[in-house]
Amino acid sequence: MAQACILSRRALLAAMAALSGGSSLAAARTPQRPARVAPRLPLVVLDPGHGGKDPGAIGVSGTYEKHVAFAAALELKRQLERSGRCQVALTRSRDAFIPLRDRVGFAQSRGAALFMSLHADALADPRVRGASVYTLSDTASDAQTEALARRENSADRFGGPNFRDVPPAIANILGSLVRQETRAGSARMARRLVGALQPEIGMLPHPARQAKFMVLRAADIPSVLVEMGFMSNLQDEAALRRSDHRVRVAAALQCAVDAFLSSSARVSG
Repeated sequence: MAQACILSRRALLAAMAALSGGSSLAAARTPQRPARVAPRLPLVVLDPGHGGKDPGAIGVSGTYEKHVAFAAALELKRQLERSGRCQVALTRSRDAFIPLRDRVGFAQSRGAALFMSLHADALADPRVRGASVYTLSDTASDAQTEALARRENSADRFGGPNFRDVPPAIANILGSLVRQETRAGSARMARRLVGALQPEIGMLPHPARQAKFMVLRAADIPSVLVEMGFMSNLQDEAALRRSDHRVRVAAALQCAVDAFLSSSARVSG
C-alpha cells in the first residue's frame, strides 16, 4: 500500500512536471519563491513657474519666463529619468495657468519626496544677474528676496498637514515636528543645489536665501525654488534662451537631486 502511495505521488509529480513544460522532479518538489517587488522610486515634482494667462517676467528682448521655466523643467525631467533614481512629474505639462494652491496640492496628493519650482524672474536693477536658491521662511533674508516673494505670491493659502482623528493639541505638536523636519530637508537640498550650480553658472552673492514663497508651503515635502537667472538682465536672458545652457543648468540640478535623494535614503534606512 505504501509503495502504491509512493508511486502515485511520483506519478503525480511527473504529471505536474510534464504539464509545466518538462521541468525536473527536483524542481517540482521545490516551492517557487514569490517574485520580489522592486521598491517604489521616490517621486520628484518639478514646477515650471507661471503659465497660461500668467507669463511671469518678460525679458529685455521679450522672452517669457513661463516658456524658459517649462523648457528647463522638461530638460531636467529628461535627465532625472535617464539617471533612473526617481520618478518625475510636472505640475503643468503645457502652457496652462495653475494656481499656487494646486501646484502644492499636486505634489502632496502624490506623496512627493521633493518639490522644486523653476523660475527666471526680473528685478528693477538690470545689472543683477545669476542664479539663486530659495527656501521657505516667515522672514525674508533680504529686501531683494522679499520683493521677489511678493511678485511670485498670490492670495493662495495652503495649510499644514492634516492629521485625522487626532486631538488638536497633539495635531499641533505633530504638525510642528513635520514642519521642522521638512524645513531641515529643504535647507539640505538648497545647499546641494548651490554646491552643484556654483561651478557651472554665475550665482548671486549669498545664493541660498529664504522668504515666504507660497509655492513652498507644503508642510510635509522638502521644497525649493530655483531662480535660474533674471529676465531683466540681457546676459541671463540670452543664456536661458539657449538649449545648451539649459542642459548645463539641468545637469547641475540633477546631480543635486540625486545626491539629496541618496542621503535621504541613508537617513531613513
